[in-house]
Amino acid sequence: MQRLLSGCVGAFLIAGAVYAQPPAQSDPQPIYRVTVISRSLAAVNYEHRGGPTPIDFRGTVLLPYVKGTATVESHRGSVSIDAKIDHLEPPTRFGREYLTYVLWAISPEGRPKNLGEVLADSSNKAHVKVTTDLQAFGMMITAEPYYSVSLPSDVVVAENVVRPDTIGTREEVVAKYELLPRGQYTMTIQPASLRTLNGEAEKLSYDRYEAILELYQAENAVQIARSLGADQYARDSIDKAAALLSQAQDMNARKQDTHAIVSAAREATQMAEDARTIAVRRRDEERHQQEAQPSRDRSELRRLPPEQTEEARALPQTQSERLAPPPAPQRMPVLPPPPNPSLDRSAAQQQVRAQLFAQLNSTLTTRDTPRGLVVTLGDSMFESGNGNLRAVASQPLANLAAVLSSHPGLSVRVEGYADTEPLSNERARSVQTALIVSGAAAPGLISAVGYGNSRPIAPQTSAAGREQNRRVEVVIYGDSIGDHALWDHPYSLRSPS
Repeated sequence: MQRLLSGCVGAFLIAGAVYAQPPAQSDPQPIYRVTVISRSLAAVNYEHRGGPTPIDFRGTVLLPYVKGTATVESHRGSVSIDAKIDHLEPPTRFGREYLTYVLWAISPEGRPKNLGEVLADSSNKAHVKVTTDLQAFGMMITAEPYYSVSLPSDVVVAENVVRPDTIGTREEVVAKYELLPRGQYTMTIQPASLRTLNGEAEKLSYDRYEAILELYQAENAVQIARSLGADQYARDSIDKAAALLSQAQDMNARKQDTHAIVSAAREATQMAEDARTIAVRRRDEERHQQEAQPSRDRSELRRLPPEQTEEARALPQTQSERLAPPPAPQRMPVLPPPPNPSLDRSAAQQQVRAQLFAQLNSTLTTRDTPRGLVVTLGDSMFESGNGNLRAVASQPLANLAAVLSSHPGLSVRVEGYADTEPLSNERARSVQTALIVSGAAAPGLISAVGYGNSRPIAPQTSAAGREQNRRVEVVIYGDSIGDHALWDHPYSLRSPS
């Protein structure tokens, strides 16, 4: 007996949208703002290796004419989704900063996962093939300011619908606010900076149009990250994103190859989203520390003797902090707790990790992830159709090897991704050989593996997406840098006193 499962994920009708109009005054105005209420979303637990099964998509009140179908199939270690969507109108109808659509998987606990960009053609039709490691999930499509967002916006235009012939199990879906926060994309901008579209502008080829659209998404990503404090909390990442955006804009101004422009713009977008995530986490952590400080001060004040407490309260805070209680007669002094070797070691690992991340990121695009520091080598560094490295890759790989050799003991796993598994293996081994020859690490510490096209990071529906998926990732890990990303901070729990 199969049970079909339904539930609620905190979800989404648009109650109103406000788009900025150039005001008479010069104050910055929000470009757009949305208000939402909740609706339901069905989710399915797809049977492990149970064969392909159909599921439908339908539009929300925002785009009621949207319809679509998807074939979902559970494989060993992943679930594949082949979706076709019709009547997907341009996202700019919801605001000038909404430039693309994104397909999301929502776990039964309400955790969102970006499955990939949904690109509609001139007939407002879209076709997307993606995979996910989730087993049970619902799906929805949202309008977004750029493709690599990590949180869904409130503008939900389509959602999946369970069919009578859908093979799967229904479960109760409990939306947890902590796992399904709404994307916050309200920006402030001077009215003079707002762009308008000229109907008499020059006609563009699709490739040129795609390049310009990617540039606009990258601009959105950089501006949003900066509006949330990336310049203060994630300087290295936002500077790298801004440099990549400037490079892409320069290539576009000189009418260079559109594929190169799209690649640079999408890399800038991804780097800016990383900067936004880091900035939000560090900003929230700083605020929590500041909020906890008064509580610690009051706790210290309560420990003072009664006659000294009144005196301390009458003093300014800076003086009361310096006022220590006199030692009690005939009592042993209270000694501080012994240093915790594990905490000291963790701090040292984070310091080395931050230093190594900065060194790597200055040479090649680097991401800090729970599985290690990940350095990406793009498709342009390899000869077309084979695994041989181009001359342009010599200097970056030499720099990478020099950095790794200064941190002995680290392990390196070279992961290849290409259109076929043999090609991905060949490219991974080429990078492995180059690093070993350059003395990056002992041969036994550098492994290589090819994954073919099984782990795409961009939709395969466009040439730019396929080019981005053809890559080699150098994963660097080891005891000296620990197993916690710099943005992933553990929290200490204290028993109530």
